[in-house]
Amino acid sequence: MERTNETTVTEFILKGFSDILEMRLLSAAFILFIYLFALLGNISIIVAVTRDSHLHTPMYFFLKNLSFMDMCYTSVTIPKALINSFMGSGVISFWECVAQLFLFVMLCASECFLLTSMAYDCCLAIHRSLLYGVIMSRKLCTELVIVAWLNGALYAIFVTINTFSLQFCGPNVIDHFFCEISPIMRLSCSDYHTNEEIGFVVAVCIILSAFFLTIISYVLIISTIVQIHSADGRWKAFSTCSSHLATVILFYFSGSLVYLSPASHYSPTQGWLVSVFYSIITPSLNPVVYCLRNMDMQVALKKIFIPSK
Repeated sequence: MERTNETTVTEFILKGFSDILEMRLLSAAFILFIYLFALLGNISIIVAVTRDSHLHTPMYFFLKNLSFMDMCYTSVTIPKALINSFMGSGVISFWECVAQLFLFVMLCASECFLLTSMAYDCCLAIHRSLLYGVIMSRKLCTELVIVAWLNGALYAIFVTINTFSLQFCGPNVIDHFFCEISPIMRLSCSDYHTNEEIGFVVAVCIILSAFFLTIISYVLIISTIVQIHSADGRWKAFSTCSSHLATVILFYFSGSLVYLSPASHYSPTQGWLVSVFYSIITPSLNPVVYCLRNMDMQVALKKIFIPSK
């Protein structure tokens, strides 16, 4: 490891999936399969929504952007981790680690805000169905997506500065398969507790604010659904937002275990398992969740994979 006169770390070493060669290769093969499945599913949704004019609605516009975010944030971490596993080298430069953390946090935070916008879309579709077409215009949809990206970028800038403003002059082995906040902070040779507390407070405010807005949307959705007299009408209304609800539960459950947990309480094994779930498993499940009960999406996907003669 190169060192300056101030012994500043210039590179890190990602520990990867396992210290045991057989386990590392087995884990890498499994994650490669899940990653390719997630890529195929999300790319298929993007292509289907783009090509099929019947899917040019606000809900599918948001879904296309969600798939793009999922595809991007898995690609920020997984290819590097797989290369390191198969090549047996976990070296990552300091600035590459900075870039990886920034991009990953930006995409995760942007998805958090996008899911809030999708909840608002579902709320309008059910609670204000007569005004839905007027309110949820193409312009508003685009603005909501742009705001999600901008807010995600601003939060990522804060997290990156808050993490890498610490001094790194000693150990450089990150006990993870990508550059994550908690294991990086634990390597600092300066006191990271103040940075940790500030980051924790900001993360709580952002996550809970987005979650609170999502809850408000679902309270209005449920209050409208229970007023529908027919069982078929209630089921149809609920099915409109059931896929989004499942995605929200997966996202907030896994994300909160990481970003609402202080670095001082970080457990390498738990951190590894949770990170695999929210950075790989969840993005691969989203296409399944949205396509399983959605007939319009199933028809559009059939047109791609089984074109009519």
